[in-house]
Amino acid sequence: MSVEMCAKLLSRLTTVRACLLQGNVGCSYLRRRPFTSDIKGRQKVRPLDGVKVLDLTRVLAGPFATMILGDLGAEVIKVERPGPGDDTRAWGPPFVGEESAYFLSVNRNKKSIAVNLKDPEGAKLVTELATRCDILVENYLPGKLDEMGLGYKQLSQVAPQIIYCSISGYGQTGPHSHKPGYDSIASAASGMMHITGPEDGDPVRPGVAMTDLATGLYAQGALMAGLLQRQKTGQGLHIDCNLLSSQVACLTHIASNYLNAGKEARRWGTAHESIVPYQGFRTKDGYLIVGSGNNQQFFSVCKVLNLNNLAENPKYKTNNLRVQHRKELLKLLSDRFLEESTDEWLRRFEGTGVPCGPINTIQQVFSDPQVAHNGLILEMDHPTSGRIAVAGPAVRFSSFQFGKPTSPPVIGQHTVEVLRDTLGYSEDVINALLASRTVIQNTVH
Repeated sequence: MSVEMCAKLLSRLTTVRACLLQGNVGCSYLRRRPFTSDIKGRQKVRPLDGVKVLDLTRVLAGPFATMILGDLGAEVIKVERPGPGDDTRAWGPPFVGEESAYFLSVNRNKKSIAVNLKDPEGAKLVTELATRCDILVENYLPGKLDEMGLGYKQLSQVAPQIIYCSISGYGQTGPHSHKPGYDSIASAASGMMHITGPEDGDPVRPGVAMTDLATGLYAQGALMAGLLQRQKTGQGLHIDCNLLSSQVACLTHIASNYLNAGKEARRWGTAHESIVPYQGFRTKDGYLIVGSGNNQQFFSVCKVLNLNNLAENPKYKTNNLRVQHRKELLKLLSDRFLEESTDEWLRRFEGTGVPCGPINTIQQVFSDPQVAHNGLILEMDHPTSGRIAVAGPAVRFSSFQFGKPTSPPVIGQHTVEVLRDTLGYSEDVINALLASRTVIQNTVH
């Protein structure tokens, strides 16, 4: 056995010992950890194989985070309201069969159980699930789950191993913590909307809910860190993740400009306030975007456009000068770009080292050979919607390949399975819960 393998084994034994000392029965290393092997016999363990996630989230930020965990191998148990389920199931058109395209986009690789959390028996059931899970993710208003006995302080008493992530609009405490969280509101309050839109126009909402998605990514990263922290301490923890903080953190240099230089930001459309030219241009038949991050790239732009006189003009010799003379320079460049098609300009820029690309429609995006090569179109067979396709995982790993994903579930598709296999409930107990409408089982397969 190699030194590296010995070190890994010692680390795992230390973790198990810590879990046992802490009474951490939910620790992943105390459960059987499945793996698959290739023909050479090498283990191909996905990063989160053996990890169980209890998903009490709806809409976008939370489901996006838990979907990524599912892609990485976690077993995700999605708890939904009997009847309507996740709000986004009704967010259409378009619908694909009986499901909204919106819901299908962020709920693959999950099991759905329909549980009435207002019923004490339903809350008790979720508590039992928490004792068997590694992670719980929720996006209720702060304090709401505490009223049901499902807050972090309550669950950590019976499930000390739980990594409990709360996603909210503004945080678990503070003057705005009682307000519900919506992407558009947080996007506006965080300044994101103020800096988005045409230079001389009104603030604009980004084309997708970037504040929700950024929060989902922060939550997923925090949960992975939580698993590492638990491996060291043997104890779970509470993660406070919210839309406002996520989007303010993503202001990066815009925030730094204000905090350090007192410079208020403004809208620039597709342009960049500190680099010229670095923006979109209209062509004869569409749009493309061109960036020149240094002087050499600017000189190359001028050469491609047959505007060598601009490269030689003292007013445009440096980026600082080009920013100062932005309007007149961009007018000259814009007029020239209008003379040829997008494809023609892309052909001319090929091999020049100048960053450029088309401003694609969504149809063009999914016709791009690089998008196909990167595996960004996932196809699945759904029980009611038939063959569906969604955008796939963004990241690839050398140690394993993403397996065939399971389709987004119908409401309550896995209720009986989870009660039987995860909680070990008998048939009589399950039938009693079904009869009382505490839980619902969907019969579609």
